[in-house]
Amino acid sequence: MKTIGIICGGRSAEHEVSLISAQNVLKELPAGLYQSVLIGIDKQGQWWLYSDKNAFVNPNDPKNISLVPGGQKITLELKGKIIALSDGRELAKVDVVFPILHGSYGEDGTMQGLLRMLDIPFVGPDVLASSACMDKDVTKKLLVANSLPIVPYRIAYTENEALSNFEIYVKDLDLPFFIKPANQGSSVGIHKVKDEDSFKSAVRDAFSFDKKILIEKYIAGREIECAVLGNDEPRASVLGEIIPQHEFYSYEAKYLDDQGAILVAPAEIDALLSQKIQALAINAFQALGCEGMARVDFFVAGEEIYINEINTIPGFTKISMYPRLWQLTGVEYPKLLQKLIELALIRDERRQKLNTSYN
Repeated sequence: MKTIGIICGGRSAEHEVSLISAQNVLKELPAGLYQSVLIGIDKQGQWWLYSDKNAFVNPNDPKNISLVPGGQKITLELKGKIIALSDGRELAKVDVVFPILHGSYGEDGTMQGLLRMLDIPFVGPDVLASSACMDKDVTKKLLVANSLPIVPYRIAYTENEALSNFEIYVKDLDLPFFIKPANQGSSVGIHKVKDEDSFKSAVRDAFSFDKKILIEKYIAGREIECAVLGNDEPRASVLGEIIPQHEFYSYEAKYLDDQGAILVAPAEIDALLSQKIQALAINAFQALGCEGMARVDFFVAGEEIYINEINTIPGFTKISMYPRLWQLTGVEYPKLLQKLIELALIRDERRQKLNTSYN
């Protein structure tokens, strides 16, 4: 029986969402095939080991969920896939890690790089793809290089640069437009700008989360999502649609307000257009070098399709689109987790065969 290390929490603005996702993965992990080791990273970056699934305070409250204090402090060793106590005693070996870490220090390639150094296979895209997909600016540039459609945007690196160019953004992108941190997920720090006053406050807030921001054109269209699964021959799921009940699909609408959005899956969309979106999702997945899993988000305005972003560690909460779309495509949640683990092991087996020495 293989041991799966579930890593959750982390030092990002999406800490709580990560804990909720981890709860669901633990619940759905096929017990007859795997045993689990739960690792929680608190907001200070300390790693803790938990011996059972009762590791969460307020487990049903997406706003106030947290890790139970008093787990065992752990460290990792650069050999043999070892999890050890902070005093160095070996505690457990893991065969695969499932990093349910959304946002910074988890989805951006940093955790993937650490796991690669530890020689531990992990679920989801590798280091480069994770990093490239996390940075919305880099994502767009790679999509454009592969002739894939994106939402028009501009970049600013400082508050002064952004604030001094309001009129240029209006001329190029029209009002309203969006302000987004380049490296965040779950709509953290995102604002819909309608005038200069809201622009100023949006810029300041976005820069509180990142050193680079996007000023992005508003597309008045449908929000369509597609889940992708696989390594060399990825598959696309049926499509889902997000119908926000807020101004847009904000963090609050996603996780804090049960009525924040209507999730329609499968999406009611023309078959030919659906096939085109699915093909674009696979093309985007491959263009960014993704493996394992990703959710590709689109805006659809009439017959026009725009790729919005690619999420390399999509949500695994009970209402999250990624597992839901695969369930509707015929892959139940436990089977999906099994497939993701198998894909991680296949990639690692291939990597182990590569030459590491010239001689």
